[in-house]
Amino acid sequence: MAMNDMLKPGEPRRVTVLGSTGSVGCNTVDLLLRDREAFTVEALAAGSNVALLVEQALALRPAFVAMADPSARDALEAGLAGTGIAFAVGPEAVIEAAERPSDWVMAAIVGAAGLSSTLAAIRRGVIVAVANKECLVCAGDLVMAETKRSGATLLPVDSEHSAIYQVFDFAQRDGIERIILTASGGPFREADLAHMRKVTPAEALAHPNWDMGSKISIDSATMMNKGLELIEAHYLFDMPESRIDVLVHPQSVIHSMVSYIDGSVLAQLGSPDMRTPIAYALGWPRRIAAPAARLDLAALSRLTFEQPDPKRFPALRLARTALQSGGGAPTILNAANEVAVRHFLERNIGFLDIADIVEETLSVIDGGRVTSLAEILELDRQSRDRAGRLVERCVAR
Repeated sequence: MAMNDMLKPGEPRRVTVLGSTGSVGCNTVDLLLRDREAFTVEALAAGSNVALLVEQALALRPAFVAMADPSARDALEAGLAGTGIAFAVGPEAVIEAAERPSDWVMAAIVGAAGLSSTLAAIRRGVIVAVANKECLVCAGDLVMAETKRSGATLLPVDSEHSAIYQVFDFAQRDGIERIILTASGGPFREADLAHMRKVTPAEALAHPNWDMGSKISIDSATMMNKGLELIEAHYLFDMPESRIDVLVHPQSVIHSMVSYIDGSVLAQLGSPDMRTPIAYALGWPRRIAAPAARLDLAALSRLTFEQPDPKRFPALRLARTALQSGGGAPTILNAANEVAVRHFLERNIGFLDIADIVEETLSVIDGGRVTSLAEILELDRQSRDRAGRLVERCVAR
């Protein structure tokens, strides 16, 4: 990762937020509104929530606004009338937002849909705050190669990877023994398989600690989120899968750790509030104020840890297997999971069917070797088609 600082002393940082109406995007907008002097907004981009995007645009006054949904044109035009804010719609408009001349980009479009715009930002050689872990899961080799070529700086926004980044000694990599990703365990940490077989989307969305979007909340419940984070950590920190551990930590206070060869273990702690890792990335290499609740260790009194249960949460095994297999296997894993999660939320399949569909998709599609964005997108399409057929089989049962 490059260590360039694009912010000149006394000059506002020019920012773009891709996925501004999602959970991470809204938290980023919240921080931007708290310090209007320190930031100017070049572009905002969202999927289909026109009303919220217009509200954000009126508050932040970006130079450009993009919406992926082409049918949003009339509503967007009406909402921005008289503001002088330029806008465009369609998937290509989101890429245009990523290519606009900001020096810091929040990449927070959920899923594989955010890959093209994230790559567009990276290719400009700027600071890219990566909240879309699926980009690295789907196309880790390509993303890291483009980062090296362009000189861009990737700053992780997931609380776990931000924690690692803050305590990872890049100057002495040979002194690092392993990375330890912590996991809350989600809402079903203590549930048995009989209960998990019958859970509803509402139950799965009720995360005990974090307020997140629906996709990541379900991934947390299955622990696929931790599997995706394991793959992301492999690419971000150039760490082999065998040296990345996962530890369940229900209090979500220690966000992750780095273990060193001398026996030291460095950890980053904080209250479970996404504005903390976002603020770290937004101000980097300096620190800026964030409104997260301050940690009171005396009040907590107890921090606990346990190993994840591989029988109840097979997603971790599937992610490790995909990473070990290499090639397009992580792309298949991610695509099948996105399809299965969507159908679970729509009540077409059961909770435990999610991992089953991912596993079977991995077993029947050959990931091979993927080297270009076009190949990755084609493999993603094939994997989604196959997972969709498996969903239909579940529905027919």
